[in-house]
Amino acid sequence: MNASDDISPQDALDSIELRPGQEPLTPEEKERFLARVRGEGRTLTSAEMYAIFGPPPERPEAAPDYGAVTEMTPAAIDGDRLELLARDFFHDIADAPPAPPLVRGVIFDFSDTLASLTRPLDALMTEGARAAEQYMRSVGMTLPDDFYTKIMEARRFAEEKSAEEQEEHLADDAMSFLLQFFGYPASRLDPVVLQRAVDIFYAPEMTAWKLRSAVHATLTTLRAAGYKLALLTNYNCDRVFQRTVDYLQLRPYFDLCLSSASVEYRKPDARFLQIALDHWDFLPYEVVVVGDSLLEDIRGGIELGAQTILVRSAEQPQVRLDNTRYAAEIQPDAVVDDLAALPALIRAWT
Repeated sequence: MNASDDISPQDALDSIELRPGQEPLTPEEKERFLARVRGEGRTLTSAEMYAIFGPPPERPEAAPDYGAVTEMTPAAIDGDRLELLARDFFHDIADAPPAPPLVRGVIFDFSDTLASLTRPLDALMTEGARAAEQYMRSVGMTLPDDFYTKIMEARRFAEEKSAEEQEEHLADDAMSFLLQFFGYPASRLDPVVLQRAVDIFYAPEMTAWKLRSAVHATLTTLRAAGYKLALLTNYNCDRVFQRTVDYLQLRPYFDLCLSSASVEYRKPDARFLQIALDHWDFLPYEVVVVGDSLLEDIRGGIELGAQTILVRSAEQPQVRLDNTRYAAEIQPDAVVDDLAALPALIRAWT
């Protein structure tokens, strides 16, 4: 092949030496000339085109048709036969350590998953708020009549803001913010008095929790099977939550017990659940998240990348409403009505 074979028609025209006095072709004239050449080229016969450009490429042979392939039936090999094959032929398999289980840890919610209140929450809040108001008056604080109703309103407002903003508003901060409106800014408020008032407010609620049936048996079975357990819940006062855990004698079962108040972000924020994975050095698919709320527990577990189990035990009206509203949008991997079903289900996934 000559070097000129690689030169385009446009470049060939540009390289032609002009006779003295001859004007070069304009771009428009070059394009008309090339169009005429291309048009004349399309009138060549097949034989002429083959002579100039060579024969057309050969068509690839069609792939042979072997018909439908029937899937082979797996060979049935019992445990003894498999052990014999590993010993005699596949020594690397026989000597390999057993594969780790697929599921290694379980993260539980608390409220209405492991425990439920034995009295209506409004009655518990009223009792606690009255006692907190009486305590603050006893240490010399001047408060308006029926101040206990303001304490309850402040808690409800803080909880609504927490759910809306996905950032936990702490119980101590809510009480402090409330007292500022009645002449007690932080500079005038004894932090010990503030903390004690909050503890008194939550005291009736703390002792009203009762474990659901089969909790101790379920947690004992899971611990005996080697699973790591964590208790992570949305709650706006961590010290009250920790006292509740001890009151119900739950701590021995768990490697980790945390409320959202300890980190100030809450489920479904996957960062909250990630704390347990970091503590265990587990991957998300090695963990199961168990809870009663589709919006908080199950969505949080899905965003984390874990497997999820919904316990149909929600008693709070808002959680029941959310579970109905998001039933088609947020779907757990499994649903149970009784905690006693958890060990067998998790063992099957393992």
